[in-house]
Amino acid sequence: MMIPCLACESRFGPDEYFSACSDYNRGLDLVSWTCPRCGNRDDLRVLPDELGFGYPHRGRFDVHARVRVPGLRRHRGDLRLDISLDRASWHVSTPLRPAGVPVRLTAGGGSARRRRPAL
Repeated sequence: MMIPCLACESRFGPDEYFSACSDYNRGLDLVSWTCPRCGNRDDLRVLPDELGFGYPHRGRFDVHARVRVPGLRRHRGDLRLDISLDRASWHVSTPLRPAGVPVRLTAGGGSARRRRPAL
């Protein structure tokens, strides 16, 4: 089973592919993946028997393309995603914020209202 990079069309075995996964976002249930060949970064969702590629949009992750990976399984932990295929497994951790660092909102987050001028 070879899994493609959607940007450069290189193909990878499962170990090389899933070893390049990083930063599990439990809130959006997505994994960041960086292609070892071209450096392209994709966000993907690990689903039973497939990978779903897409983009965060309005507080959720919209899947736009799917790649079949028969036998692919997942298990969500508190701070990581466990991915398994056949007898192999990979763990993708959630990055932890250092204490005292505030949460940063993305451009799409927060209120749609205009800010009021300070008095």
